[in-house]
Amino acid sequence: MATTIPVPIEFSLPEGWVSVSPDEIGTPNAAFVALRPDTGGDGFTANITITGEVRDGDVQLSDVAAEAAERLRGGAYEVKVGNTQATGTAENPVYTQPLRIDADVAGRRRYLVQYQVFMGFTDTADPSRRAVIEIVLSSTPETFQSVFADFEEFLGTIRPDQGGAGSGSGTTGGSA
Repeated sequence: MATTIPVPIEFSLPEGWVSVSPDEIGTPNAAFVALRPDTGGDGFTANITITGEVRDGDVQLSDVAAEAAERLRGGAYEVKVGNTQATGTAENPVYTQPLRIDADVAGRRRYLVQYQVFMGFTDTADPSRRAVIEIVLSSTPETFQSVFADFEEFLGTIRPDQGGAGSGSGTTGGSA
C-alpha cells in the first residue's frame, strides 16, 4: 500500500505528466508517483517519485543521500554519484545529487539517470525531529534533458500545504 510522507505538501505537475497509484506500478514505498508517458517508447518511462520519513533533527541530508545511493547499489551493477549540492537554510535544508545507474530493470540491463532532491523540514513542535522528503526524477540518459526542465518546474511548485486552499493539482502527506 502506498505510504504517506511526514509533512503535507502541495505541488503542481507540469503538462504531460500523469499521476499514478504507487501500488499500481510496484512502488508501494512511494507516497506519490508521476509518469511522463511520451518517454516510454524505449521500455522505460520517465518518472517522479516522492517519499519521506522522520529523522533525528541533527541528521545531515548528505548522510540521507548517501544512504539512498547505497540502497541503489544493493540492486545495481554500478551507481555513480555526480556533483552534489547543499542549499536551503538550517531549518529547511536542501541537498541534491545526480546519479548514473547500471541495473536490471524489468528483466533488462539498463542505464538510468536519477536526480535526487532531499528537503528537510524541522518539526516546530519538536526540533529534535526533522521530516525529510525525497523527490526523485528517474529517466534514461536519452530522455533526461527533455524531462529535467519539467522536474525543475515541478520542484518550484512544492510548498508546505497550508490547509486546503491549494491549486488542487497535487497534495500529499501526513503528519510529522
